[in-house]
Amino acid sequence: MGDFFSSFGSIVGRDMAIDLGTANTLIYVRGEGIVLDEPSVLAINLHDGRPLAVGIEAKRMIGRTPSHIVAIRPLKDGVIADFEMCEKMLRYFIQKVHKSRWAKPRMIIAVPSGITGVEKRAVQEAAEFAGARKPVSIIEEPMAAAIGAGLPVSEPTGNMIVDIGGGTTEVAVISLGGVVASQSARVGGDELDDAIIQYIKKEYSVALGERTAEEIKIQLGSAWPLRLEVMAEIRGRDLVTGLPKTIVCSSAEIREAIAEPVAAICDAVKMTLDKTPPELAADIMERGIMLAGGGALLTGIDRRIEHETGMPVNIAPDPLHAVVLGSGQSLEEFDALKDALFTTGER
Repeated sequence: MGDFFSSFGSIVGRDMAIDLGTANTLIYVRGEGIVLDEPSVLAINLHDGRPLAVGIEAKRMIGRTPSHIVAIRPLKDGVIADFEMCEKMLRYFIQKVHKSRWAKPRMIIAVPSGITGVEKRAVQEAAEFAGARKPVSIIEEPMAAAIGAGLPVSEPTGNMIVDIGGGTTEVAVISLGGVVASQSARVGGDELDDAIIQYIKKEYSVALGERTAEEIKIQLGSAWPLRLEVMAEIRGRDLVTGLPKTIVCSSAEIREAIAEPVAAICDAVKMTLDKTPPELAADIMERGIMLAGGGALLTGIDRRIEHETGMPVNIAPDPLHAVVLGSGQSLEEFDALKDALFTTGER
């Protein structure tokens, strides 16, 4: 009989936590840990609407597809921009994790703190259509990132988390398992890529693709002067002649290119500190600010925020996975944490 229930449990589906990010989607399965980490991209055949590739394969197609194939990113600025495509992508990822077609896993999804009720409902519905058990639970990204970064969120002390994702930057001060002050800015890794594309276009009259801009950001991007500035070759298309062209660019130029979005991230941190009660501000001064998300990997971002706020800044042990690990941890301790964290879709 026990065997029947264990096999039945695997059919019904184990619980999942999903970090539905603008750049990457990560899935955590209860008892197993992170089982999927792929780009939030979908390649569609326009003739019949079929998904040709999802995730890593689809990302390789961005900017390289013939006219009848289009690579889509269903999320923009942390929210669903294309509902149907988001549902198809989620369904694919869920089926990749759960081989059974009848799996109906309980699900927690991390969303940006600044999203509206309508946007929240869209996430829940996309998950339900993709095969989640109702009701779908929602956890706010800064809270998930704080848990994933190992901050003592349930204690009466001020914990500050800055989660810099692909589409949004979430800043929150957390105490006693709740958000005391927060700020959600729709600026993140994508804005940095875009700023690099615009800068190279203006200064060198060279057009770059999204993926090239992302590679430049990873190799040359910095938010604080480097001890040793580096140079790199960048290939793009010359806007004057229309021919391919190689230019040499320095890390100092790229720092200038991304100065505006980086300043917007720092402003979000300062605005949150401005709304923080004095007792909690004193705690943060002592404990420091915790950085998470892919943006925390930008060279010198910790030094820059330290300089702007005068507070110590730490980077989470695993910044890219902080949100999904936090969501997963709250899944493991669902009953203990559900009151403090989730808003479930009312039916």
